[in-house]
Amino acid sequence: MSSPSLGNPDFTRRKNRRKTIRTAAQVLLIGGIVGAALWAHFTTPVYKPSHDAAPRSNGFIALSYIGVQKNEGGRVLISESNLEAQLAALKRQGYETVTTDDVYEYYKNGKELPEKSLYLMFEDGRRDTAIFATPLLREFNYHATTMTYPEKFDRGDTKFLLPDDLKRLKEETFWDVGTNGYRLYYINVFDRYGNYLGEMDPLLYNKVTPYLGRRYNHYLMDYIRDKNGVPKESYSRMKSRVQYDYEKLRDVYTKDLGYVPKVSVLMHANTGEFGNNPDVSAVNAYWIQKLFAMNFNREGYSLNVPNSSIYDLTRMQPQAWWPVNHLLMRIKYDTGKDMIFNTGEEDRYNLWDLTQGAVEFKDETIFLTTLPNSTGRIVLRNSFSYPNVNVSTELDGNKVGIQAIYLRADKTLKNYIVVEVKNNYLLVNEVTNGAVKTLYKKSVDELQGKKPISVDEDKHDAAVAELEAFTRYAPSQGIAGVYLDRLKDQTKETPKTVDQGAKQYEPVVRNQDQGIYQLDINLTGSKLSLKFDGKDAGDVTVSRTQQGELMLGADWNVQGWQQRNWDDDVYDGVFKNFTVTDADTGNVLFTSKYSGWELIKYKAAQYFDKVVAWFVNYL
Repeated sequence: MSSPSLGNPDFTRRKNRRKTIRTAAQVLLIGGIVGAALWAHFTTPVYKPSHDAAPRSNGFIALSYIGVQKNEGGRVLISESNLEAQLAALKRQGYETVTTDDVYEYYKNGKELPEKSLYLMFEDGRRDTAIFATPLLREFNYHATTMTYPEKFDRGDTKFLLPDDLKRLKEETFWDVGTNGYRLYYINVFDRYGNYLGEMDPLLYNKVTPYLGRRYNHYLMDYIRDKNGVPKESYSRMKSRVQYDYEKLRDVYTKDLGYVPKVSVLMHANTGEFGNNPDVSAVNAYWIQKLFAMNFNREGYSLNVPNSSIYDLTRMQPQAWWPVNHLLMRIKYDTGKDMIFNTGEEDRYNLWDLTQGAVEFKDETIFLTTLPNSTGRIVLRNSFSYPNVNVSTELDGNKVGIQAIYLRADKTLKNYIVVEVKNNYLLVNEVTNGAVKTLYKKSVDELQGKKPISVDEDKHDAAVAELEAFTRYAPSQGIAGVYLDRLKDQTKETPKTVDQGAKQYEPVVRNQDQGIYQLDINLTGSKLSLKFDGKDAGDVTVSRTQQGELMLGADWNVQGWQQRNWDDDVYDGVFKNFTVTDADTGNVLFTSKYSGWELIKYKAAQYFDKVVAWFVNYL
């Protein structure tokens, strides 16, 4: 069924009124924060560049965050607390920030940089990023560059930093200004069934994202093409289109800021040169070198070395769900330099032995991080004495990968029982002398009671969602009406179901998709019982009744490797409220749960963060 708001101008007006009220409050909030920062200029330190120079051969790492929000749990914007933890960890490793001018002088004139140099970026020029990141920059004496879209200036979009905000931030000394390009826009978009969707702005694109594959381009990356891949524009038209955006960028920045930023980030990254087509690449190359002093053209790896091109730099984009050790693990293997990994709460950490990877005990959660393309594993001390156990935990890691609980394991790991969630399946395996026998396997969707759908049904759902999006964001009422008529026709169709003999649809699981599952295990004698999300999931009979150790494991899975900027070679097992009890006596052998005063403080902090986040998001 289509929404009654689709194609309705009253809906749009109401939405805009709410947006105006919300963003006006945000303006006051950011204005107050930035104003307070300037007032405090005389009593608080300004940014002080590091003078600890090292040989030029060291290079520098570049990190680029999408944005920052107050509370935990986001999949796009990193939480303030997680960002603080990551910056603190980098500071402990000895990393000092460098500015755009530092990097430029490094490549052009051989300027020496600190031995461990960090170029820090925040993309999209978001207002909430400035609110939450600025105090952290002051705390660590770190400098950052906010990447902006000047199209937001033209629109007066107060969700983003506007020219006056940027001027004040730059005066505050901890910030510089860069650019993501004039705007964000997509071309040559296809859904996962190969249906041509054309050109899209971010709002439209985000509405249909669940049904897309990998076939799309940023608007500066290619010719605009038809469904057959044939260009819909001539070379001269493409050149004029690309040129227009660079000229518009130049003119807006010059008018509103008085200068064009020295550094740019070309969207999307990791093309052959500066685009997916040689003609387009050449046009981009001309304007990038004409307007900017340096350009980040790649994403995935953090290290830039002396012979890197100043217009073909690379950055790592930490994802919102990464724990600290995930970031450190990636940097360690990019740079080849040792890292001191976070361990978290010492009392809980000391109850385990780390055998592979890195582990942090933070709040009520165990974050187990793998080595690249490999494994993370910890062993509960003295667990050998407790063969019959109850295990309870919430698994919060991403769906692509393996989170495992090993029971009755010998030290060689040639004999054990393992309960694991692997690529959205729950499995029980028993290993005897290295031979694996699968005792149980069910999909998470089945365990959660999700009815299987057919490929025909999914195609139908995709078509409905796409038409709804095109209707809602149509450029005119007339075009909205055309899409609405198509939508009505589409909703009348009845696709064939699995019960009717149609092929079952296998859900597309992306590496960034989080799974949150409650898992409970009882192992007594030869019987292993499972509960999943509070419901009985079945019993299995095991042959291994010998004593052994309890371990936690996390494993990277090759299915997760698609491209480095989204799907990386490090995985995190996330075990929340992990509790082990002796099944015979009921005694608690280990728990990551808080109790007493610890729990009160933790819940109070969570509540405060939610209140602040509500004010920022809705006012």
